[in-house]
Amino acid sequence: MRIYFSGIGGVAIGPLSRIALGVGYGVCGSDKSPSLITNELESAGIPISFDQSGAFLQSEHNKSPFDWFIYTAALPENHPELVLARKLGIKTSKRDELLAQIIADKNLKLIAVAGTHGKTTTTSMLVWTMEQLQIPVSYSVGSTLSFGPSGTFDKNSQFFVYECDEFDRNFLHFSPEISLITSVDYDHPDTYPTKESYLDAFREFGEKSKKVIAWQENSAIFDEKNLTILYDSNKNITLPGEHNRKNATLVIEALKNIGIDAEESEIYQAINSFPGSGRRFEKLAENLYSDYGHHPVEIQATLQMAKELSNDVVLVYQPHQNVRQHEIISQYTNDIFHDANEIYWLPTYLTRENPDLPTLIPQQLAKNIDKEKVHFAELDDNLWQEITAARNSGKLVLCMGAGTIDGWIREQLAKN
Repeated sequence: MRIYFSGIGGVAIGPLSRIALGVGYGVCGSDKSPSLITNELESAGIPISFDQSGAFLQSEHNKSPFDWFIYTAALPENHPELVLARKLGIKTSKRDELLAQIIADKNLKLIAVAGTHGKTTTTSMLVWTMEQLQIPVSYSVGSTLSFGPSGTFDKNSQFFVYECDEFDRNFLHFSPEISLITSVDYDHPDTYPTKESYLDAFREFGEKSKKVIAWQENSAIFDEKNLTILYDSNKNITLPGEHNRKNATLVIEALKNIGIDAEESEIYQAINSFPGSGRRFEKLAENLYSDYGHHPVEIQATLQMAKELSNDVVLVYQPHQNVRQHEIISQYTNDIFHDANEIYWLPTYLTRENPDLPTLIPQQLAKNIDKEKVHFAELDDNLWQEITAARNSGKLVLCMGAGTIDGWIREQLAKN
């Protein structure tokens, strides 16, 4: 099979393209610009074009026809490559249909990690621990990893570990052997118009799973027949941050359920050595951290972890998606930002927006937070000077958001 990936540098499609390559499919693709993920894929031998006009797709199709065109959810219906793929009669779909087929074709048991927060860290942690225990594993994680590629296929594996995203109801493509539920807090209003519709999707996901492992506060969503309920984090876990310790507790419960041949002490040693996943409290430089989180619950948990390392925490925050801000504006409170000594609040990163909704400005979003600690900023030289001064004075600077903030910070570090 020959597959073309449009948006191949994305955190979900990038790992899938590498998995497809490992399975033995012919793979190539395109994206708007180079990135850490495209660099990783090109190193693996995948041809990538940064021209998405359709010319690369056409020339590659002329050499050897494509069987499948995979595209990101962000791709508009009138995108030149998508239009051309349909014109050429190539099968088109989003990523999860292909991944579900690979899992079925290779007879792999799916361990799915789902939830509003903590998916990436928990998935990465499970992969890390299995690799440390020398258990063959295929996997896909929605982030760059510090210890390996973000996705891979191991021909010796029985298990596929996957970060299952609820956005666009993607996770309902799968019927997992085991599902780990990290948390359930209403999110993605562009997919789920009400909280109840969001909970219903998780309920359906649980029904499609042979086994569900969830925290007590979310247990009412799921059927008791196939449910294991967790109440407290495991006391043998020494990772920083209570949310990390809870994620690790889910991992340990999953390992118990698949019946691995390892001593408890070996499992704890492996999990307590977890180096972290990309964009999850990732240390970029001295006193400078980057985190993908952009929901109030994630912000609060990450600030608590930062506070364990420093008494003086400076948060640089880029909200994500205006439609989401309309849903969560009331959650931006002093309690959420309690562990930040200062906040630099950026304009919202706009994507998949409803044009009928007015764009909420930073001053509106931060109206319920102590004014003396909030500064309104842009991604510019002035902000970089403030970040540099804070770091030089020994403060911990934490940059949070899923938009352009991480790329900008890395560019500034490279230049300076």
